[in-house]
Amino acid sequence: MKTVDTKEYISMLRTLIEEGKQVSMIISGSSMAPFLIHARDHIYLKSPSGELRKGDMVFYQRSNGEYVMHRIYNVKNEEYYLIGDAQTVIEGPIQREQIFAIIIKVKRKGKWIVPEDFQWKFFAHIWPNIIPLRRTIIKTYRFFKR
Repeated sequence: MKTVDTKEYISMLRTLIEEGKQVSMIISGSSMAPFLIHARDHIYLKSPSGELRKGDMVFYQRSNGEYVMHRIYNVKNEEYYLIGDAQTVIEGPIQREQIFAIIIKVKRKGKWIVPEDFQWKFFAHIWPNIIPLRRTIIKTYRFFKR
């Protein structure tokens, strides 16, 4: 089996997305926990075709070249502020040109979830509003998950 550099792999997926294709990939990293778990869950993404809103999960490229998938926390003056579900620090401003994909569904614990589902809505609209409590909630979640 060949090992592929993550940056190279995401770059290839980005090319496919920019050609109008929809792609899927396994989650890598822990910034979107507890909604999405590293190496367990899948995301299905495509090129954004419309207005991006608070709560949308997007893929973007940082100025340093890193690729990241986070959730839009706020939009101000056509600039985006993003945060991972497991994080307490908001990143931004991110320019629209840096965002190349929107997540349209996820496979969580083997079940496909779409934006209309309760779990998606919870993490898109309620979870971002409790940033100060996240550390405690995440520690409790990890304790009982054992």
